[in-house]
Amino acid sequence: SGCGKTTTLLMIAGVYKPTEGYIYFDDQVVNDLEPKDRNIGMVFQSYALYPHMTVYENIAFPLKLKKLPRDEIDRRVREVASMLRIESLLDRRPSQLSGGQQQRVALARAIVKRPGLFLMDEPLSNLDAKIRVEVRAELKRLQRELDITTIYVTHDQAEAMSLADRIAVMNEGRLQQVGTPDELYYHPANVFVASFIGAPAANLVDANIVETGGGVFMEALGTRFQLPSDLAQVLRGASKVIFMVRPEDVKLSPGKGFTVFSVEWLGRESFVHLQAPDGSLLRVTLPPDQHVSVGEEVSVSFNYKRVHFYRPNGELIV
Repeated sequence: SGCGKTTTLLMIAGVYKPTEGYIYFDDQVVNDLEPKDRNIGMVFQSYALYPHMTVYENIAFPLKLKKLPRDEIDRRVREVASMLRIESLLDRRPSQLSGGQQQRVALARAIVKRPGLFLMDEPLSNLDAKIRVEVRAELKRLQRELDITTIYVTHDQAEAMSLADRIAVMNEGRLQQVGTPDELYYHPANVFVASFIGAPAANLVDANIVETGGGVFMEALGTRFQLPSDLAQVLRGASKVIFMVRPEDVKLSPGKGFTVFSVEWLGRESFVHLQAPDGSLLRVTLPPDQHVSVGEEVSVSFNYKRVHFYRPNGELIV
């Protein structure tokens, strides 16, 4: 998406040199260390398998470059092939493999080097949805078994949330937030992270904060909501804000004001669009035991313990 993910990966690999700053492996600065000396295993979107070689020869290739003994090469190739369940494919050529099989071979070739660091650049993006889920589970298992730090580039936030221990969100070449999946989901540092993380997407609503009759209210969606005292204390005097609430934190009850615009039943939950008094749409997810119908009128409230408010420039207030 042009935000600098792959460029960052290639700087870590040593293909590009950073124009400023330092790259550390543990406590060692590696800016001037050649790529071949960085002990990195890379897996690309395109697999980059040699078409004229068998699977066995592709996996063995980096070990042959190191001039390891033949029996050591054979032992390590068969060991990693067993780990990735591709023993039966060792005599085939890449053209005889499915996309998922080719990706496993590319992984095997990276693993067989026993690197200190894995770099993966959108390795699953060429696979269809079903295979992608299977290989994703395989990657998670492998990473835990091998216990090797892995930097994984993806534009798919669901993939990042399911695989990562920590996520770095980038936009226009800058880090927006670094944290665990939970931290990014429940405490997004700015409007960009709030809008990017989560499916279905968070509701981001322009709002005004007003004081009247001794209370502090949020005017949004064509209606007025009284804020709880803790939020009122922080937001008093804030004027214009962006209100963020996730679909699961919108609560419906019998009443008037919002109209059910559409309902999608997804099995374990329903995804609902509500039309607000000002005509805008509000995204809501409902548990399986709660049902609404298109055209029905409802009242709306929010789980204020999990909402956030941002300044118009996207900075977090609370």
